[in-house]
Amino acid sequence: MSAEQGIGASAFVTTLVRAEVSHFVTVPDFVQLALHQAVEQDPHGLQLVRTCNEDQAVCVAAGLTIAGKRPLVVIQNQGLYACVNTVRAVALDARVPTVMLIGQFGRETSNFDKPATQSTRRVVSLLEPLLDTLCVPSWRLESQDDLANVQQAFEVAMSRRGPAALIVGRPIAWH
Repeated sequence: MSAEQGIGASAFVTTLVRAEVSHFVTVPDFVQLALHQAVEQDPHGLQLVRTCNEDQAVCVAAGLTIAGKRPLVVIQNQGLYACVNTVRAVALDARVPTVMLIGQFGRETSNFDKPATQSTRRVVSLLEPLLDTLCVPSWRLESQDDLANVQQAFEVAMSRRGPAALIVGRPIAWH
């Protein structure tokens, strides 16, 4: 698969299963639509949990974590902006390990091979600086090789007892 096409949904699901993700807690988004569909059609043991908004997704994931599960919060950049206070309260202040898979909605195709901070769209360019401001470690998922970062994000979230973010920089491919 070429980097121009993004990461394939099936490779993503395989990676999530290998990382022992138990629950796919989400507010569906466009950038990760292929991944949502793959989880709906053949979840490989992942439990799909749809939520009404990002605040609810973070809180549901926290409850699952406290119950001994390994959830993944799946949202887009705009959703993270909407739930910053919940991330602060639950993941940072209460120190609940929370791994977020954040789709970069609005990223221009001309920006795919450049740092997202160089995007002309604030919805894209502000994500990484915001995560840095909140002291949330993050990794970019731009190509299939980057999928190794999924396991690392879970390890970091657990060891530091807090949030970690995986940034999906281009739409996930439909296979």
